[in-house]
Amino acid sequence: MDDAADPRPGFVPPDAEIRVGVSSCLMGRNVRWDAGHKRDRFVMDRLGRFVRFVPVCPEVEIGLGTPRETLQLVRADDGPRMVGSRSGTDHTEAMRAYARERAAGLASLGLSGYIFKKNSPSCGLFRVRVYNDQGIPARNGRGLFAAAMAERFHRLPMEEEGRLNDWHLRENFIERLFAYERVTRFFRGEWHQGDLVTFHTAEKLLLMAHDPQAYKALGRLVSGAKDRDRDAVAEEYQAAFMAAMATPATVRKHVNVLQHIAGYFKRDLGHEDKAELQALIDDYRNELVPLIVPVTLIQHYVRTLGVAYLANQTYLAPHPKELVLRNHV
Repeated sequence: MDDAADPRPGFVPPDAEIRVGVSSCLMGRNVRWDAGHKRDRFVMDRLGRFVRFVPVCPEVEIGLGTPRETLQLVRADDGPRMVGSRSGTDHTEAMRAYARERAAGLASLGLSGYIFKKNSPSCGLFRVRVYNDQGIPARNGRGLFAAAMAERFHRLPMEEEGRLNDWHLRENFIERLFAYERVTRFFRGEWHQGDLVTFHTAEKLLLMAHDPQAYKALGRLVSGAKDRDRDAVAEEYQAAFMAAMATPATVRKHVNVLQHIAGYFKRDLGHEDKAELQALIDDYRNELVPLIVPVTLIQHYVRTLGVAYLANQTYLAPHPKELVLRNHV
C-alpha cells in the first residue's frame, strides 16, 4: 500500500512530526548539576530518527546554574520539598510554579510521549529518594516536575530512560507512544461514526494483544456513537483506548492474536505452509524465538495472498521496524 494514499483514519505518515518531551540531559546537553550530561543512545540514535524532541531541564529553567549543588527531596506534611543537599535552600515553590506553567505550555505542543531522567528530584518518575528527618531515604517519591506532568497529562505515555533498558518496558512505551499519536490525530480531524468504526477495526488485534475485554467495551462504545455527543465519545474512546494500551501485552495474548490471524490463511495455504506457521507460533509460545519471527512470516502471507483486512491491522506494524523492538520480546 502506498503510504501517501493510505486510507486508514488516524494513519501516521512516515514523515509526520511526532513530538516527544525529554529531559535535556538525555539529549547530550550539559545541564546536569556537574555541568555534564547523560546522553542516551536509544533515545537519540534510534527513537530520535522518528520523532522531534522537545527538551526540558526544570532545574536550569528555574534559574539554577551549571554546575550547581545537588538537590534532594525531603519529606514534609504538604508533600516532598526540593532542597539543596548542602545549603538546605528550598526551591519547592519555585519548582511547583514553574512546573504548572511549563506543563500548560507543553499542552499546546501536542506531545505524544515524554521520557524523564531517572532518580532526579525534579524529573524522576518512579522510586525517587525522599529523605526523612533523620536523613534516611525511601525510594517512594516522584520528582516535582514529573509529578506535575503526570497530574496534567493523564493519558500521555511517560517513561524513564533507565526503565527503557528493559526490552518489554521499551516496547510497551514505544507502542503506546505511536498509539497515542494515532488516536489523537484521528480525533483532531473531521470524523464520522463510519470513520471511527474503520479506526477501531484497524486497532482490533493490537488491542486484543493488550486487553481483549477493553477491545469489546470499546466496540460497544463505537456501535452506539451515532446517538451520542461527539466530544463525549472522543473523550471516552481515547481514555479507554490508552488505558487498554497501558495494559502490558503478554506471550499468551500475543499467541491468541497470532492464532486468530492464522485462521485467515486456512483456505489459501497448503498443509506445509500452515504447519510452518503453526510451528513458529509454538516456538514463540515456548520463548524459543522472538515475536518478530512469526510476524514476519505472517506479513509475507498477507502481501502474497492480498488479505486486505490484515494489511490494515496496526498490530503487524505498530511502530517503525528500525526500532527492532519485536526482535527482543
